[in-house]
Amino acid sequence: MCVMARPRKPLLSRERIVATALELIDAEGLPALSTRRLAAELGVSGPSLYNHFTTKDEILDAVADTVIAEVDVAAFEGGDWRTGLLGWARSYRAALAAHPHVVPYLAQGPGRRPAGLRMADAAFGGMVEAGWPPAQATRVCAMVRYFVAGSALGSFARGFVDDPGAYDPADYPHLGQAHLLAEHQRQVDEGAFETGLQALVDGLALRHPELVPPTDRARPL
Repeated sequence: MCVMARPRKPLLSRERIVATALELIDAEGLPALSTRRLAAELGVSGPSLYNHFTTKDEILDAVADTVIAEVDVAAFEGGDWRTGLLGWARSYRAALAAHPHVVPYLAQGPGRRPAGLRMADAAFGGMVEAGWPPAQATRVCAMVRYFVAGSALGSFARGFVDDPGAYDPADYPHLGQAHLLAEHQRQVDEGAFETGLQALVDGLALRHPELVPPTDRARPL
């Protein structure tokens, strides 16, 4: 009986290509990704990738959709738009913050990516079902997306150096403690996100159609 030898390397698959591409982007950024570099990381020849993806952009689309697939939109299922927005925004930020180098590519929009479209459909649908007119629901979802992407892309706290002598009180009288911000990066950045998110939802609550007089409902957000 002839027994086939097990291949030395795992067989190439779409999932393995995407996972390796994401690891490379996470470690070195979007510019580091090329089909040649990706093939080398996978231990295969470049043409082997084209059995699974036609172009590099297709690989990037799959990577982006893998990140968005981590976003939980289940909070919209309860019917309360506030809970839905809060849960979506927090999960959305967590997914992007885990892969910040992918954020610029995600900023192009969902295109035809299934996970991205499912997320957009759930958020928009949840807002409309909660009574928001479609045009306003679109603006709200766009606003949350801008807010989340900006929050995940950089760190306010890390923007200040930890040298106490860097901020001369003669020049910057209110930045005497700025050198301590980087030490408390997570607390500062996550606190800023939560403060902004709560303010956003509280402000939207005042604009909900149930609370806005009929003569004012035609005004844009």
